[in-house]
Amino acid sequence: KKFWVGLMDGDGSIQVNHWRYKNLQYRLVIKLKYNSENLKMLNLIATKIGGSVNIVDNKFAIWLVNNRNLIHKIIKIFNEYPPLSSRLRAQLAFMLECFKENNVEWYLNTRDKKYLNTNVEEVNMDVEYFNAWLSGFIEAEASFSIRTTSNNHSFSIGQNNDKYILDKIKNHFCITNQVRKIKDKFWFIEVYRKFTLVSIINHCIEYPLLGEKTISFNKFRDLFK
Repeated sequence: KKFWVGLMDGDGSIQVNHWRYKNLQYRLVIKLKYNSENLKMLNLIATKIGGSVNIVDNKFAIWLVNNRNLIHKIIKIFNEYPPLSSRLRAQLAFMLECFKENNVEWYLNTRDKKYLNTNVEEVNMDVEYFNAWLSGFIEAEASFSIRTTSNNHSFSIGQNNDKYILDKIKNHFCITNQVRKIKDKFWFIEVYRKFTLVSIINHCIEYPLLGEKTISFNKFRDLFK
């Protein structure tokens, strides 16, 4: 569940739509590149949490929940392990308001303002589930790189808008590099220092990655010197 919340913060979405302006429809979605590792991970999520997994055009593997009763049950996980990204927290708050209002006209008048939701509480990053959450977030947003010419290793991770997430990761791994802003809203940090990379490797061993990122991580770990 903790890993799933981190993955949702990175690659997931909480969606509310309408059907022909008559009824509101609700969905939880994680959409990933289709490969055996991601498919295995999403099937595990479906087994443990609920929902179904579909393959689209042999390009994407999609975990989907569109049953309102099941969504009500699943989002209770967020009561115990709240999302940490402002994007997902706003989406969740908007869905809960839509459940309460249950009104298509209200939805149409409000949907463009959901990311300005004033009911989203301030984010507390000092949470006991952070380590497992972080592995889910790494699965979604990080990159393990090996430069073949020099055999130098690097770890990088980024996020739109939420610099506080990158600051927390920086402090968690005692990273000395600065969090950098790229373009208008993308925050990014990259690590080359071996001592820090060892800490990141040890983290991913203790709190395993579950999808495609395991391939690049295992190669990264095995070639690390």
